[in-house]
Amino acid sequence: MIDSEPQRISVRIREACRMTGIGRSKLYELIGEGEIEVVKIGAMTLVPVASLRKLIERGTRGAEE
Repeated sequence: MIDSEPQRISVRIREACRMTGIGRSKLYELIGEGEIEVVKIGAMTLVPVASLRKLIERGTRGAEE
């Protein structure tokens, strides 16, 4: 079966928290520190999925050292 649903390139804050397991307050803290990128479109805040992946990859590499 072919997956016809396109991969999402960005998600809203709630979904970013669910995907990473990070709480909302911590997610906003990481955004404020520049650790996670966001895109603002009007009042909507979108988090690029690539930014979430980079955050997790950095954390994984740090834990291995």
